[in-house]
Amino acid sequence: MKRTLLALTLGMTASATTLACPEFLNTEMRKLSSKDTVNFCESYAGKPMLIVNTASNCGYTPQFTGLEQLHQDYKDKGLVVVGFSSDDFFQEENDEADAATVCFEKYDVSFPVMATTSVRGRNANPVFQGLGEAKGYPRWNFNKYVVSGSGEVVAKFGSGVGPDSSELRDLIDEVTVGGE
Repeated sequence: MKRTLLALTLGMTASATTLACPEFLNTEMRKLSSKDTVNFCESYAGKPMLIVNTASNCGYTPQFTGLEQLHQDYKDKGLVVVGFSSDDFFQEENDEADAATVCFEKYDVSFPVMATTSVRGRNANPVFQGLGEAKGYPRWNFNKYVVSGSGEVVAKFGSGVGPDSSELRDLIDEVTVGGE
């Protein structure tokens, strides 16, 4: 947003995608077990998102299957599902390659998963700092945050709310079809 305000102050035209990118997404992070990075503003500005803190050795890890199904069901409607590997609850593989094996081979995940990072407290990555300030930090793995295309953090769902939950899917319907 700071870039947008500066551009407007200087009389420049700001693109619609820049306007739709909140400060907490104005960051770049590395993908899990990869050298590739994702700039969230460049890649996802203006798109509704489902952001999830993940772990490969948690009782909720099978939710990867449902998250992948959500990704498949809603990607053509503009929803971006992004996982954030985290060891904040001591449930993640120590080696990123092992965590990637769980995500991409065992659960056949095709949505982006970011490299292992902190998702709570003062060490949280910038995305989760913004999510935590808006709706509260994760208390366990597989918390789900719904972010509208305008960048508003609409809701947070705890670990016990699965990807197939009607409450979660209804909200995703609102932000992908009717809400934006």
